[in-house]
Order: sequence, then C-alpha cells, then structure tokens
Amino acid sequence: MKTVPFWVAISPVIFLIGILAFNLSIFGDEGLNGSNQIVLLLTASLASAIGLLYGVRWKVIQEGILQNIMAAMPAIIILLLIGSLSGAWMLGGIVPAMIYYGLQILHPFIFLPACAIISAVVSLSTGSSWSTVATVGVALIGIGKALQMPDPLTAGAIISGAYFGDKLSPLSDTTNLAPAVAGTELFKHVQYMMLTTIPTFAITLLIFTAIGLYCSFATSYTFSHADSLTYVLENTFTIHWSLLIVPLGTFYLVARRIPAIPAMFIGILGGVICTFTFQSELIMKLSHQTFSLRIFYEYVLKALYGKIQIPVHHPILSELLVSRGMAGMLNTVWLIISAMIFGGAMEASGLLPAIVSRLSRLANSDGSLVLTTSLTAILMNLTTADQYLSVAITGRMFKNVYLLRNLAPENLSRTVEDSGTVTSVLIPWNTCGATQSTVLGVSTWSYAPYCFFCYLSPFMTVLFAYLQIKIKRLE
Repeated sequence: MKTVPFWVAISPVIFLIGILAFNLSIFGDEGLNGSNQIVLLLTASLASAIGLLYGVRWKVIQEGILQNIMAAMPAIIILLLIGSLSGAWMLGGIVPAMIYYGLQILHPFIFLPACAIISAVVSLSTGSSWSTVATVGVALIGIGKALQMPDPLTAGAIISGAYFGDKLSPLSDTTNLAPAVAGTELFKHVQYMMLTTIPTFAITLLIFTAIGLYCSFATSYTFSHADSLTYVLENTFTIHWSLLIVPLGTFYLVARRIPAIPAMFIGILGGVICTFTFQSELIMKLSHQTFSLRIFYEYVLKALYGKIQIPVHHPILSELLVSRGMAGMLNTVWLIISAMIFGGAMEASGLLPAIVSRLSRLANSDGSLVLTTSLTAILMNLTTADQYLSVAITGRMFKNVYLLRNLAPENLSRTVEDSGTVTSVLIPWNTCGATQSTVLGVSTWSYAPYCFFCYLSPFMTVLFAYLQIKIKRLE
C-alpha cells in the first residue's frame, strides 16, 4: 500500500461537507429522509476508490466497513427501542403526566436553565445522555411547546444539560473509555475534567437565564394559557402521580448499571401496564369501540411500531401528542448505517491515518498539542460518525505524544472528552446528532446554535492549555 498524500486523504471530507451544505439548501430538514444518506454513500464510494488506487484491497475496505457497522449495532437497537418507548409512554399517559406536572412548576423565565439543570441531574445519575433525552427530554420539549418556547432553544438546553451529566458521571461509557485509552484512573479523570466542565456549564446557565429573562416569548406568557393546556390534558388522559413511577424507575435501573437495552424493555413494559391500568377510556375514544383485550392489544402494538395521534382540539397539543414508534426511527437507522459505511471506508482505505498523521505535526507547544487533539477528536466525529470511535482513536493516537511532552494522561483524557463526547451531537450524520434530532423532533441544524455547552467545552479546554491553567505534569 502506498502512502496517501494529505490533500488526497482530506478530499472526501471536503466533498462531504460541501455536498451536505448544498443538500441542506435544497432539502432543509427533509435531508434525513434520504438525501443525506445518499451523500454519505457517495462519499464512502469516493474514499474507497482512492483506497483502491493506492493499493488497498477491496476485501480490506469491505471488512473495515462491516466492523464499523457492527460497532454501531447496540446504538441502533437502543434507537429502535426508544421509538417504542416514546409510543408506550405517550399512550400510557406518562409523557402527558410529566408535561402536566411540569406546567405546574415551570415558568418561561426559568424554563431554559431549569431544562439544563434537570437534564444534567438525570444524566449525572444515569450516566446516559441518550436515556435522558429520550425520557425527560421528550417531556421537557412538550412543556416548552406549551410555554410557547422555540423548540431549538429547548432542545439546546436539554442537550447541554444531558451532555454535562454524561461527561462527569462515573456511570457513563465515554467517561470510562477516555481514561482507559489515555492511561489514567477514572476518578482522577473526573476530578480533572471538572476544572473545565463546571465553569463551562455555569456560563451556559447564565446564557440560558439571560435568554429567558430578556426575550419576548417569555414576557408574553400567561398562566391562563397553561391552565387551558392542563384542562385539555385532564380531559384526554387519566392523569395520576403514580404514572411518574415508570420514568423514575427507568432512571433508577440505568443508574444501577442495568444495561440500556433491558432497561428500555422494562420502561416499555411499564408504559403498557399504565395504558391498561389508566387509559382504557382513551383506548375506547381512539377505537370508537368498547374496551376489550383485542382492542387494547391492537392499539398498544400500533403505539410501539407506528404512528399514533391522540385527538385533541388544541393547536399545540395536537402537534405534541403524536408518537411515531419504532418505524419513526428507521430513517435515522438508515443514516447511521450510511455514516458507518463512510467511516469504515475512510479508516480502511488509509485516509484517516494520513489526515491524523499530518495534524499531529502541528503540535509544538502544550497549547497547540491540546488544540490539535481537540481538532482531531472533532474530525473523528465528522469522519467516523461515532463518539466512541472519536474518543478511542484520538486517545490512542496521542497517548505517547503527551508522555513524551511530560504531560500527565489526565490532560489527554480531559481534552478528548471535552472535544469528542460533546461535539458528536452537533453533527447531523453522527450517531448522536441523528438520534437526538429524531427523538426530540428538532433538526440538528436548528438546535446546534443553542447547544452552548457543547461548543464552549472544546474552547475551554484549549484556553486552559494556552493559559497554562491546571496543566498537570508527570513527576
């Protein structure tokens, strides 16, 4: 195999970004329905062709692609289960109950920082940004709609809090992965990461507080509007505090390190039980028939696999009380598989190593080394479309470079998490960006400008390095 020049190796990335930008101008938010997937497959073809020209055998490229797809299978299974979970929790009245009680305590002035804090607490306790967004995040989006808050702003606050908790939780996969590949201990990594993460989250909360205090949509809110929403919810569903046991139980299971897939199954089962126990009148209203086990089975299955619309005479709630079930996740699954094909082709064709090798030459000081590491992690998110690969590849690549510079491995693990974990959700074709946009019903392009925590984090870690703040050296 011949060495691939940098300008050749980077060409598929430039092509991908350019075509996706053009695609966005034509299809907008509809890009997820197929056009973005085709662009990713075309770019994977370009990367494979370059690899073949430089002596890589097709069998090697194919194996690299298949390995990349297999690495994404757990995420795909979880994504499909999230679709069923949202349907079960909607039909069972769980999401409406969370919205109902949320409207009692949240006001637009404090709503955005409250979203970030609630998401941070749940994510910190469960160690999963995905579970947080799929459960409490969905409810908060509903409350935001009811409070006339723009969806992208609400999504930005939810994601900022969820990824803050994900980064600092000892239960998080990436929080365990980063110190493992960098060569340090978990709690040393968490303690060192708090130095950049807590100030970043504090700035994020200040920004969201300022938006809530000074923007017009907050001042136009009236409590009579919330009263009308709660009245419709009360007359559509059987609302009871015990419905909240299911999401709290799901959070508890995840926090106790129960794997996400069985925890999701239990959450779905809880939604089905709530449907049978509390929502028999709703089932009769939807079916126009007397409640029976056959009708119950039919509508539960519809909620789990497909679209279900709860009929209400309210413009906001009619849009909100919709679930698309497992079928609603299929475009995202298609996107993830296409992104994994692209990432596998880039890695197996030798293009990714060529890009990274060139970037590593730019590091000639502590600040530039951290900057290069940060840019590499972001590039890995762009090209491999997976945050785990971003953290693992970047950490593995720079481990010896940090040791040679007499820098403690905590510097590397912190930089990788500050840049790799949080920026994944800002990229539409990354597994995180594709999943969160589908779950929240807000396109990645729309919410990305408001995920203040996610792009302040890499900036903060680079700033600390250039100012030599808390840069730990080996004894």
